[in-house]
Amino acid sequence: MDLRYDAHDAAARGLATWLQGRPEIVQVLHPALPGSPGHTHWRALCADRAAGLFSVVFDAAYTAADIDRFCDGLRLFKLGYSWGGFMSLVVPYDVASMRSSASAWPYKGVLVRFSVGLEAVADLRADLAQALAILDGGEGDASGAMP
Repeated sequence: MDLRYDAHDAAARGLATWLQGRPEIVQVLHPALPGSPGHTHWRALCADRAAGLFSVVFDAAYTAADIDRFCDGLRLFKLGYSWGGFMSLVVPYDVASMRSSASAWPYKGVLVRFSVGLEAVADLRADLAQALAILDGGEGDASGAMP
């Protein structure tokens, strides 16, 4: 179990760090990343392990329909709510509509939650990159091959 947990953790951190540099993303919510809400609390309690779950907030310029296109464009990440499994999953949330107070959610964009499985990190990153290209007016890679 330790090997699997560490693999989820390493892959999620790598992808979360990469996504921090993407212009489409305004915030990466991963407890191991400095600057992420809850980082100090996580650091004090979790012995530097974080598993494979994290979220991103897309720039508010992207609509919920755009984010649905992004999620639908992913090939390795499947749509799903079960976290911690061997395959990577993704789910979009309109958190602002779930809150009773607008001030309870500080971001304007749509949140997407990822559960990183055991696929190769390079393949997952390529999958994210081709789906992000769809957001920016590209077609992604229609061949089905990873870029």
